[in-house]
Amino acid sequence: MIKSIKTLVADAQALIETIPAKEAIELAQQDNVELIDIRDIRELQREGKIPGANHSPRGMLEFWVDPESPYHKPLFASGKRFILYCASGWRSALATRTLQEMGLEPICHIEGGFNGWKEAGGDVEKVEKK
Repeated sequence: MIKSIKTLVADAQALIETIPAKEAIELAQQDNVELIDIRDIRELQREGKIPGANHSPRGMLEFWVDPESPYHKPLFASGKRFILYCASGWRSALATRTLQEMGLEPICHIEGGFNGWKEAGGDVEKVEKK
């Protein structure tokens, strides 16, 4: 193996903004901020999500961000600040770096992910199976 996942995550973290969960809780109240949950839908259904967060699964994220993609979501052209999260912060670090490389700004991710959010006392809402 040329690079381990830990190396890839560390490389990404050196180039992106990582915010503490407590700061994310405060920022989530602002109208110019969009929280993006990149976890698999089964994780949301099992554990819940941050209230008001948009679900953008990791597998489609780049396609939804790119305005030239047939899958583009206007949310990502809103000019808002994007805060990504996954379960523990590894996937969101990689995703944040990729979207940053694509030109999406301002963007950051939550240190510790959804687990960090919960440990910091952030609210969680239930997600129903569809």
